[in-house]
Amino acid sequence: MRLAWTTDPHLNHVPMTAWEQWLAELFGCRPDGLLITGDISESDDVAFQLRRLAESLAVPIYFVLGNHDFYRRTIAETRRAIIEACRETRHLHYLTDCAPIELGENLFLVGEDGWGDAKLGDYEGSPVRLNDFRLIHDFQRADPADWKAMLIREGEVCAARLQAKLVALPTSARHVVIATHVPPFREACWYEGHTTDDLWAPFFVCGAVGDVLTEVSRRHPECQFRVLCGHTHHRGTATLADNLIVHTGAAEYGQPALEAVLDLEPGNSRFRAGLEEPLP
Repeated sequence: MRLAWTTDPHLNHVPMTAWEQWLAELFGCRPDGLLITGDISESDDVAFQLRRLAESLAVPIYFVLGNHDFYRRTIAETRRAIIEACRETRHLHYLTDCAPIELGENLFLVGEDGWGDAKLGDYEGSPVRLNDFRLIHDFQRADPADWKAMLIREGEVCAARLQAKLVALPTSARHVVIATHVPPFREACWYEGHTTDDLWAPFFVCGAVGDVLTEVSRRHPECQFRVLCGHTHHRGTATLADNLIVHTGAAEYGQPALEAVLDLEPGNSRFRAGLEEPLP
């Protein structure tokens, strides 16, 4: 099983020449599937871009949504539209709406959008305010005094969904790939070679998802958990435990790129991934 991974392509910002170069790069690695860890486009364009990809690649496309994907709609409206698009297009798999997917013997893929949930860092003292508050209707229509509670709630809901999927894994599972948009740990929230500070952490880390991953990996030392995420547009790898590694992918507006290729060999318990060194 060869899985190509890309993150934060922001396809609404991509000119045709860059789109064609990206497709050529994807075709060149001859993947059995494509994994996208969020920020595909904006809400009214996400389904179109996913269908366009499905028609072009003709392989399964596994994805989660990022914060930009909810711009100009409510969170619930966006998710409903994407779930409907997936039911109409057989190659599309919205992981937030999927049970664990068995990619091979003892090898599973699960996913959850995640959210910067204000659980870590100094929300009250931070001057950071993302466009999310202006462009996602849930926040746009709410009192700013309620924003923190809303972020916490979104993180908790994401974490609960992910926990249910991880609990549902069979006892035979030995390798689990977890796709999410927002880094689940401060140690995985990279920017220009450094990890986040207290001012950015509330918006760039999903602490509730991190708590779930910490507990599940502790309870199941026999299983290797590899998390793939994006959101920060900067690359880094964090080892949280012997069996829990988080890879954060890089991105550049207008230039989508292949972040890495995962060569998965579950039958002999080997798990090779071209993640430690960025692809040329």
